[in-house]
Amino acid sequence: MIIEQMEKVITNIERHIVGKREVIELSLTALLSGGHILLEDVPGVGKTALVKSLAQSMHLPFQRIQFTPDLLPSDILGVSIYNPATSQFEFKKGSIFGSVLLADELNRASPKTQSALLESMEEQKVTIDGVTYELPQPFFVMATQNPSTHHGTYDLPEAQLDRFLFKVKMGYPTYEEELFLLKSHVENGVLQSVLTVESLMAMKREIHDVKIHEQVQRYLLDLVRATREHPLLDLGLSPRSALAFQHATKAYATLRGRMYVTPDDIQYLFPYIALHRIHETKEALFDGITLEQIVTDLLTTTPVPVGVFV
Repeated sequence: MIIEQMEKVITNIERHIVGKREVIELSLTALLSGGHILLEDVPGVGKTALVKSLAQSMHLPFQRIQFTPDLLPSDILGVSIYNPATSQFEFKKGSIFGSVLLADELNRASPKTQSALLESMEEQKVTIDGVTYELPQPFFVMATQNPSTHHGTYDLPEAQLDRFLFKVKMGYPTYEEELFLLKSHVENGVLQSVLTVESLMAMKREIHDVKIHEQVQRYLLDLVRATREHPLLDLGLSPRSALAFQHATKAYATLRGRMYVTPDDIQYLFPYIALHRIHETKEALFDGITLEQIVTDLLTTTPVPVGVFV
């Protein structure tokens, strides 16, 4: 069962990450559904540790890229170097060629460098000098970004944000969780893997068998389309977002031990899917209406299907 195997992974990650089960579950949901995740928060709350722990728990090749203003696209993707011995150009792979890629402080790099990730995140491949290279499978990007109010950051463009399935904030630990950290000295070494790559890929294939009733599917689509029609939004969710949303609900359902999607799954994931993709109008900004309030309004006003959806 997927739920049993994922529970082992979650328990293993919690040896390093205290009090962040919800964030861990969302990360695994993104991985299983073929999506990527954007972690936003202040430095020092465990974003990097989460990504490393996830890769180690599944024995996945891990690569880390520290994004800085002087980073170039070739530093990420790789470069062709002339070899005098063979009189040919040889491609030297960049750091993007790993199963789990930590794009640390993504919004500190220039827009040109950020765009180097677009093709890889969408199509699982990169094209250099007219030659296309397949990326390892699974390919999973977990990017971290500092809040836009911090110095030295660039806003991520809409095309980049749309390629992240979820945007999640880690948040500070509670008082009791932080006290536990101080008392217990949570382990910082390498975690033992508890899941093979083959098992993970089998689970990803199994996600496609999860059922979504037409009524539930219509509810998902009603929410997506409502973002395009809301008077206080000037940018709603794209059709690509709708497809990613459906895949995510299927993966999340398996983490809850079900092979079918419920309206509750959709309601729970909707804010994580929507908040980084939608834009409020100038009128909403002037009136002090937040995106969180608009998302809550959409969830409240969109009719929820009632029935048995197995």
